[in-house]
Amino acid sequence: MSEDLFLYKAFSQSMHPLKVVPYYYRASGTFEQNDITITTLVTFNRFKVFSELVTYYQGPISATVHVKPSATHALLDALHDLYASTPAMSTYVDIHLVLTPFDRQLNTWRNAARLFARTEFVMMLDVDFAICTDFRSAIRASLDVKIGQILKEGHAALVVPAFEYVKQQDGLDQKYFPRDKQTLLSLVKAKKIDMFHRTWVPGHNSTDYPRFYSAAPGEVYKVTQYHPAYEPYVIFRKEGPPWCDERFIGYGGNKAACLYEMYLSGMSFYVLADHFLVHQSHPYEEEARKLERKSNRKIYQDFKEEVCLRFVLRLISTAHGR
Repeated sequence: MSEDLFLYKAFSQSMHPLKVVPYYYRASGTFEQNDITITTLVTFNRFKVFSELVTYYQGPISATVHVKPSATHALLDALHDLYASTPAMSTYVDIHLVLTPFDRQLNTWRNAARLFARTEFVMMLDVDFAICTDFRSAIRASLDVKIGQILKEGHAALVVPAFEYVKQQDGLDQKYFPRDKQTLLSLVKAKKIDMFHRTWVPGHNSTDYPRFYSAAPGEVYKVTQYHPAYEPYVIFRKEGPPWCDERFIGYGGNKAACLYEMYLSGMSFYVLADHFLVHQSHPYEEEARKLERKSNRKIYQDFKEEVCLRFVLRLISTAHGR
């Protein structure tokens, strides 16, 4: 079977025409299997923050880059310049191209980045978040304790809580971001930083921010009030958990759908109370967000019903097979 045919089948639920080019750039570094690969999505207007993510993380990254046919040469030239000018890029980053005229097939891009990741664990992360603490070392040091065992078995997703600056202009440059929890808490108390997307409470409220603020050092706690709109940034086993549903195009519901199916599959979410991310401010395409969210709201409702039915039928089939 040719690679093109295999990839066409792998992404057959996506909107076509679409061509996936894996490892357009392949990192020269070798990675231990128990490492954590950040999987992320990159568009031309996010190259700067992508470079900052690579420079700070200093670990494996699998990135999908969207390429429009109308701008192929310009984007690939800029990508080459970025790859060549960022020292850590050639060591740590695998770049995969998705060539399609359609914007924001976000779950398709997420699945491609995860599929080609080269370690046992992955983190689903938006490229415009700054990694402020060393959760990577903490998790790898904990793989032999209970939470690490659950992660290795594919039954857990570890949540790194997300924050944003209240004033957008304060969140433009990550060199001023907090790098430890004590500093973060002082900024929260001063009302300079708050939970990410605080105006859309269902998106992150299940993290239980009051508990995060008061948690003891080293604490990891379970999410007990799950909401179908919950969309945290999570670390999980690459193989085993469900993949993101690719019917979603545009803003709204796409990442929540990934996590909803993980939740129904039996995975639990656990919050790392020593660690956090901070969003780097940027303007949003408000008109596109409004229209696409309206469309995806209906798609997400249908998706939830379909997935629930699928898991009910699986349970019934399993029970009858005993």
